[in-house]
Amino acid sequence: MTSSMVSGPTSNLSNVWLKVTDLQVVRGLGCRVYDANDNAYLDFTAGIAAASTGHCHPKVVQAIAEQAQRFVHAQANIYTHDLLEPVAARLAELTPNSIDTFFFSNSSDEILEAAVKLAKHATGRRNIITFDGAFHGRTLLTMAMSTSRSIDREGYGPFPSGVFVAPFPDPHASDQEAEISRALRGLDRLFQTQVAAHEVAAIIIEPVIGERGYIPTPRAFIEGLDQRCRENGILFVADETQSGFGRTGKMFAIEEHDIEPDIICMSKGIASGFPFAALGTRRVHDDKWTPGSHGGSSNGTPLGCAAALATFDVLTEPGFLDNVSARGTQLTDSLRDFQQLDDSMLHVRGRGLMVACEFDSAERAAAIVGHCLAEGKVILMTAGTRKRTIRWMPPLTVTSDEIQEATTAFAAAIRATG
Repeated sequence: MTSSMVSGPTSNLSNVWLKVTDLQVVRGLGCRVYDANDNAYLDFTAGIAAASTGHCHPKVVQAIAEQAQRFVHAQANIYTHDLLEPVAARLAELTPNSIDTFFFSNSSDEILEAAVKLAKHATGRRNIITFDGAFHGRTLLTMAMSTSRSIDREGYGPFPSGVFVAPFPDPHASDQEAEISRALRGLDRLFQTQVAAHEVAAIIIEPVIGERGYIPTPRAFIEGLDQRCRENGILFVADETQSGFGRTGKMFAIEEHDIEPDIICMSKGIASGFPFAALGTRRVHDDKWTPGSHGGSSNGTPLGCAAALATFDVLTEPGFLDNVSARGTQLTDSLRDFQQLDDSMLHVRGRGLMVACEFDSAERAAAIVGHCLAEGKVILMTAGTRKRTIRWMPPLTVTSDEIQEATTAFAAAIRATG
């Protein structure tokens, strides 16, 4: 066992974390992380799509360091520090036109819970709808909203009430038009049999379903949901935790659909992996949120705001998102070429640098991931209920050469494990 691996059973750390690798890393730079022996690994997980600008981007590091010398903790209930409004103003420019008002927190779980609380205050209703296969978090409420894996829920119930799960279109169905129609009829049936539409505060959906295996939500399905929201006074909530901030080649994945959400939930890539999250909404909804009914000790932390502003600067550099799209095309084209050579690779899908390839078994996917790590020094991870999908989510700063390096290691793994 190398010194980069866990060296023994004795530790004061909890064992609750599910480990993708046993790597002990000491630093990161760009798309690579390094162990204590200075072995470099190409990180195509990016902290589960959080390190949007790569590890230790110099602009982000500088912004955090400079801010740390001015203010580390400026509690938002007590006083307003000078980066809160600039972050809100930049987000107003970046988010869909319907979004103009922002609340900040520390994690995606907190922001999803905040979205539910806001929706209930804004509508006076008590119920929400999510979709089969979604993942929204690990708190009790967000677990109740999540159905991607039973392990995330097992042993933790009972969960909060008022959460109803509607069908999501099967991406593998041969007739997608019919499948989308079936899923929408399922939602309508839910209105008829379990919760009346006029009692629903919000419908919450990921524009790209994350933990189920990077499944883009079909346009016609999104449009059908939006229509039902408008007809019934239901708020449309876009969970952009993984898909936001350039991950799909657009600033937000919902832009693919021409939909104006009522609430958008943002985290992960918003601050290059620094713990920071934001809820965006329409002012008319925020005005109904009772002052003092929500908050937190570290909401809008100065360091998080500094990291977010620096991240926005990087993501909006001329040509940045064009490069994300180009690298995503390079990646998916390579994977589809491999698909022609390997019958066990059933599907390749995704948008931008939010890409997945699905195999015929979890064992096959795990063997490939393991070979890529051990022999190619490329870090990948699986997803989905059956763990047979490999996710590709490198930092958005990834280069053409790094894509080539990763796919070469992947091809070698396919040959070695086939």
